[in-house]
Amino acid sequence: MAEVRSPASPLLVLCRKKKLRLTGQRRVVAYVISNAEDHPDVEEIYRRALKVDPYISIATVYRTVRLFEENGILYKRDFGSGRARYERTDEDQHYHLIDADSGQVLECEDKHIEDRLRQVAADMGYDLVMLRLSLCGRRKN
Repeated sequence: MAEVRSPASPLLVLCRKKKLRLTGQRRVVAYVISNAEDHPDVEEIYRRALKVDPYISIATVYRTVRLFEENGILYKRDFGSGRARYERTDEDQHYHLIDADSGQVLECEDKHIEDRLRQVAADMGYDLVMLRLSLCGRRKN
């Protein structure tokens, strides 16, 4: 197995804060997710992990992803494809625009939307503690 050393990895920092035992294979999964620029599903995480450790099993990847999700290190996302996808919880607040034709997931930000939704919650007597927003669109011709 290739040694994965990534002490500055935000995901490994979260694991340490949560006092999770970081086996070599968990480090591989953390490394793969930390370097993802997309929202991979477990099978894609597994494919990428195999390039780092050809002996890692899909069961190990599933267990590790579930452990990270249960400990608040990963968010599970459903973008309508029928497959759960994952992203780190330490990322800045953002929203997702899903291309209705290709299924591609694009990240976007808009401070005005967040401010407006906080106001909607306040008007209803609530403090906004979490916000999830996904948009689905079709590229203009």
